[in-house]
Amino acid sequence: MSTAAAPRRVFIETFGCQMNDYDSARMLRLLQLDGYAPTTDPAAADVVILNTCAVRDKAEQKALSSLGRHKFLREENPAVKFVLAGCFAQRAARKLWEKYPFIHLVLGTDAISRLPAHLRALEKGRGPIIDVEFAATYEEDVADFGDIFPGKGSPVAAFVTIMRGCNNFCAYCVVPYVRGRERSRPEGEIRREIEQLVGRGVREITLLGQNVNSYGLDLGQTEDFSGLLRRIHEIDGLARLRFTTSHPKDLSDRLIQCFADLPKLANHLHLPVQSGSDRILAAMRRGYDSAAYLRRIAALRQARPDIALTSDLLVGFPGETDADFRQTMALVEQIRYSNIFSFRYSVRPGTAASRLADDVPDKVKIARLEELQALQREITLAGHRELVGKEVVVLVEKCQQDGHRYPWSGKSGCYREIHFRGDGVAPGDMMRVKCTQAFTNHLLGESVGRLAPGR
Repeated sequence: MSTAAAPRRVFIETFGCQMNDYDSARMLRLLQLDGYAPTTDPAAADVVILNTCAVRDKAEQKALSSLGRHKFLREENPAVKFVLAGCFAQRAARKLWEKYPFIHLVLGTDAISRLPAHLRALEKGRGPIIDVEFAATYEEDVADFGDIFPGKGSPVAAFVTIMRGCNNFCAYCVVPYVRGRERSRPEGEIRREIEQLVGRGVREITLLGQNVNSYGLDLGQTEDFSGLLRRIHEIDGLARLRFTTSHPKDLSDRLIQCFADLPKLANHLHLPVQSGSDRILAAMRRGYDSAAYLRRIAALRQARPDIALTSDLLVGFPGETDADFRQTMALVEQIRYSNIFSFRYSVRPGTAASRLADDVPDKVKIARLEELQALQREITLAGHRELVGKEVVVLVEKCQQDGHRYPWSGKSGCYREIHFRGDGVAPGDMMRVKCTQAFTNHLLGESVGRLAPGR
């Protein structure tokens, strides 16, 4: 009696942002449709994919370290195929292949749809293959989306990409060079993906783009991103809607008004500021000064008084003085973000800033980063303590292991992680939770009732 052949297995390790999470999910789904099964054990894999990030040098070094560890898998399985994908692969494809010749496939950010075909070619003895061509128009890129509907690791929350690329060319940023120019997906395709996800039980959608505020401009649309947001808001069964990332210079009054008008739109916005110094902002080519940024913050808080704000900040940019850094600290203290993502500047090859002297010593960068992060921890904890005794609405994402005192876990609209206890709870429920204890990274609470039933 014949037995079915075991499926080929693929291991994917992801570095970087939500866009990479989404791209990894797309790669996995495409390979599942081609007969592969996922594995969490690289030693059991027929294909090992590293989906890399290039935004900072540290992210690239992490990918290289992982690549060095995984290359020894060939001693146990000489047939294993190595794929280097993502932004680092896009930025330095040939250099990486020349330095690590055991890589079989270098896959650029616009080549994901061709992954199964490339692996089939490798199985036939062809290769190595380097595919880092950008799609010049959306029509060339359409197969990258098609009927692939990945989630974000939760059965009730999912990412949906609405556009790719960036036209801003901030001085420090490599994204336009590794993701290409802005290309928007047609609205009908976005809506179809969301409707299918909601039909599968997804309750929360996060719309993704390097700068979602530019959505539709390349399609010749006169209406901005706010129109798309309003129409997606009307999809039946969708409980919560988020989006990221927004560029402050492109944050329109119409988009801000959405926070006042759309109840499903979460009371949270990630709005990267990068620096509080006008001199550094100009050198970064950000297109706004601190006063303009603060006006946007004031307008957001007027539209949605309970809005939580998060941000990105970069310390140690070329020429940053202590006075510049003090202005950043003052801005963070004034705005009081609920959280920040903060980093030390590192030179990104090919960017405008790479032509500047990297003149802030590493020890100064480290000290400034530690001081900034310490301030933010104080602000975050204070904000969490203000929620103690108050109710928040939590989308239940998962149940912790048996015996956990606060078994249920999810996020509030303002993107705070809440662990709570209660009876009759299921993933996908929108629960009213009373916060009882505050910590820097999360809150604890007690369920006080269901806002809407799970599906």
